Amino acid sequence: MTPVHDAHRHLGRLPAFPFYGGPPVNPDTTAREQIADLLDDLDREGTERALLLPNYGVPVAELSFALNELVLETTAKDDRFVCGLWTSPRAEDAELTERALALAGERGVVALKTSFLLGGGVDDPTSQPQIERIFSTARERDLVVHVHTSPGAASDVDRVGELVERYGDEVRIHLVHLGGGMSGHLKLIAGRFFDWIEAGKKVYTDTSWAIGFAPRWLASEIERRGTGADRVLFASDEPWGDHAGELARMRAASGDGDLTRMFLRDNFSALYG
Repeated sequence: MTPVHDAHRHLGRLPAFPFYGGPPVNPDTTAREQIADLLDDLDREGTERALLLPNYGVPVAELSFALNELVLETTAKDDRFVCGLWTSPRAEDAELTERALALAGERGVVALKTSFLLGGGVDDPTSQPQIERIFSTARERDLVVHVHTSPGAASDVDRVGELVERYGDEVRIHLVHLGGGMSGHLKLIAGRFFDWIEAGKKVYTDTSWAIGFAPRWLASEIERRGTGADRVLFASDEPWGDHAGELARMRAASGDGDLTRMFLRDNFSALYG
């Protein structure tokens, strides 16, 4: 069976938070902060290598920035890991982002993670200095920019896609979650993802959180068009995703041949080393 390389999983525990006005909760029940627990998870799953990213979701910026040190420390302890650093487009996080970018040359750093889920925007004038610093650092250090997508608002692929147009000629951009939800899947798979590839954009995606039909359709479009096979990665998004479910869906969509091997292993090695 093809070995699995996970291109997107989070590390670190976050405090309980009252999401959407409800009681304080910890929905990320499989969150890890100790390397021994993380290695146990990987061994149980059959995951050979993984890209580690700071956990986020609680709208307190300092919490996720503080986890940059944890992912660096964990990556330094075991060659099964590479990591991405948490950065933010928000103007109020500019100093924290600068501190994070100062760590971009540390051993094992292969990516910069950013998200508009907690604020900021591709077209927000106050976010432009931070966005430019993130992408210029990625360009200078040959790092991937790992960007969250979800339907609507600032994380919609209509907005995030502008980063591909703006920076994709020079910087490799990993659009997480295949555009995020029904609208994003339809926009990307129906043409936009392939149009970017044909235009020479360095764009990649993963199928974490994808609706059931989308990985199947993506695989069939790759085979029909004869392009894009080297731009799709397996990702669990643990602890917010479900490794077993994501893996089953990926294998069902791609069969048991070259495409599966590329999605589950080879593309990770090519993109993240």
